[in-house]
Amino acid sequence: MGMFSFIKEAGEKLFGRGEAKAAQEAAAASPTPENLAALNQAAGDAISNYIISMKLNVDALAVSFDGSSATVTVAGVAPDQATKEKVLLCCGNVANVVAVNDMMTVADSTPESQWYAVISGDNLSKISKQFYGTPNKYTLIFEANQPMLTHPDKIYPGQLLRIPAEA
Repeated sequence: MGMFSFIKEAGEKLFGRGEAKAAQEAAAASPTPENLAALNQAAGDAISNYIISMKLNVDALAVSFDGSSATVTVAGVAPDQATKEKVLLCCGNVANVVAVNDMMTVADSTPESQWYAVISGDNLSKISKQFYGTPNKYTLIFEANQPMLTHPDKIYPGQLLRIPAEA
């Protein structure tokens, strides 16, 4: 458990569509406490739906968003450490999120992964060489970050990646 930092401008654009977009427009037009609460609720729901769309199963998943601090709070019971870490990445690798408050627990704990923030010029082979001493283990990093990563070449600066312990 703890707080994880992310880059606000990087990540999935979840808030500009559907109910989140409608709530955003209402809050911009009339920034009442009710409209801001609806915006926060819609943003939390959008992130929760994103986690579900990634097929990450978490018991009692609860996601909330605080727009004033751009912080997501996520709670629930993940079946394993890898799922928990992927859920944290789903929450944080969203545009307009700067921090994730981790309130999750794990049913079957294993060692935690390391985290790496992608910088310009990075690729998975280069990151693999840095962490494992060989560029050939880039597939470990790719697989550890699926389904958020759809292709080994599609990473972007500011994205946070899981770096699993060497198998």
